[in-house]
This record gives sequence, C-alpha cells and structure tokens, in this order.
Amino acid sequence: MTTDQPIPVIIDCDTGIDDALALLFAVRHPGLDVRAITCVAGNTGVDGVVRNTLTVLEQAGAPGIPVARGAERPLIESVRRAPVHGHDGMGDLGLPAPTRTPVDVDAVTLLRREILASPRPVTLIPTAPLTNIALLLRTHPEVVGNIERIVFMGGAVATGNATPVAEFNVWHDPEAAAILLTAGVPITMYGLDVFQRVVVPGADVRRLRASAEPGTRLAGELLAHRGPVTDETDPGGGLGDAGAVCSVADPEGLTTHRLPVEVSLAPGPTRGQTIVDRRARPGESEIHDGTREQPLVDVALDVDVERYVKLWLTAVEGV
Repeated sequence: MTTDQPIPVIIDCDTGIDDALALLFAVRHPGLDVRAITCVAGNTGVDGVVRNTLTVLEQAGAPGIPVARGAERPLIESVRRAPVHGHDGMGDLGLPAPTRTPVDVDAVTLLRREILASPRPVTLIPTAPLTNIALLLRTHPEVVGNIERIVFMGGAVATGNATPVAEFNVWHDPEAAAILLTAGVPITMYGLDVFQRVVVPGADVRRLRASAEPGTRLAGELLAHRGPVTDETDPGGGLGDAGAVCSVADPEGLTTHRLPVEVSLAPGPTRGQTIVDRRARPGESEIHDGTREQPLVDVALDVDVERYVKLWLTAVEGV
C-alpha cells in the first residue's frame, strides 16, 4: 500500500531477530518515512542492539537514518536478556560489523528532536522494552503534541511468554509500560495474541535465503532462525515484531477493540501482565469499590495473516 505522503515513523527497538525483520520492512516500504531509530537494552545489551541495528541498515542499503543509543537497563529491574535470539541477538549469523556509527546524542534527545521537527505528527513504533519511551514522556512531555499514535509490540490478552501471563517487552520494564499507557495519545497494543500468528511459509523463506541481494538474503536467514514454527521438514518463520510495523503501513489488516488496559506492577507471578478488561459490564469489584479510571487502548485481537505476509514480502523483495 503506497500513499502520496509517507507516514513519518520512529522505531524504538532492541534488535533482535524480529526487530531486524521489522527494520528491513520499514526502510523498504514506500509508505513509511523512517525518521530515526532508537535502541534500548532488551533482546541483548544496548551496545549490541546499536551494532545490530546499524548492521541491518547497511545490509538493507538503507539511507543514513539516524540511530541513537538509549537506556542500558530498565527503570527499576536489572537487565534480563532473551537467549532465543542467540549470543549476539541476531542468531549468531556472523554478520559483519557496521561501518556506520550512532549519532552523538542519546535516544531520548534524538526522539525529542525528530518528533518536534517532523512537519506531520509522528507514529512511534516501539518493538522493545519501553524504557526509552517512558523516559521521553516524563522528560519531554511537550512531544505528545506531535505524536499521531503509538503502536507498540508488547503485552498479551491471553498467554505470556516471559511468564505464564507476561509478555517479554512489558515484563522487562513494567513501570515503563505503565507510563506509556498514560501518554495521552492513541495507543495500539500489538501483543502476543497476533504476534505469534503471522508466519512466512517455508517456500518463501527458502526463496529469500537464495537471493543475491544482501538485505533480502538476510531476511531469509533471520526467518530460518525463527523456525521451525510450522512443518519441521520445510519450516516457516514468524515475522514477530515486523507485524506491528505492517499494521502501521496497512491498518486494515488488523482487528482491534478499544479496551481498558493496565500493567501489573506488584511483585510476584503477575508482575508485567497486561490486564485487558474484555467484560461486557462491570463486576462485583466495581459495584463494591467503585470504578477505577483505566487507559483505553486499541488492543489487537485478530490479524489477516496472508495479507501481512504478502505485504512484508513485497516490500522486502521489492528493491
């Protein structure tokens, strides 16, 4: 889907395999204008995230999009990484070190600068723990006036992955996620309920891996590392975070419901859970204790898988 005026977006990531798939799509889709990329600790340490992000942009042949280093740990929690992405966060594919370097300002400074400088309101797409975004909102609340929407990959209505009820990005920094929900701008939650469903078939993964074009080939190698999620003899690969970026380029492929959402900050087994209220009417708690004000979020509950797979493939291979 192309538009006369590309949507200005800023991606906040912890690159990561599926963050890399998201970046490859974002920089190659004609309907998106990637104004900046900010990095935060998550899938790997923040310095590794910066390295991985710059490497992906070079492999994709992307223009000189500014990249900034952000928070190296959550607001309160200690650093906790996701080993599923390998030691380097990129599936240990042995990718070359980048020749570019990040900009000489921190992530919050870059976020503020690029949001306020954009001639059109910006869409923020955090695909990582939300530490940078929380720091931005608390330090520079004036940016809210030029944010169109925040579409974040995080949370879950049903089952978590970091814990039985908590998704990794929110679990990694629950306080930051709670701050995000108070941003005062429209928010879309692209959670595990749709995240895990968008899978590129094995035949497409094999075609990408055989490509002579570096960015396309990298996409195939990354997808192969995310398999096997389907047939073990011809595994597909999940798009993960990239689906959130697809939903910005083509929101019609996502079914959302506007629902109250809050983050559990209590110690114990529910910490980091996104509590999504899908009840049709108030329950006994509200009857006895009164209704609490909760942020309303556009929660993704269904996704057109074939539509987003086709959208992503068309952009990534259409160089």
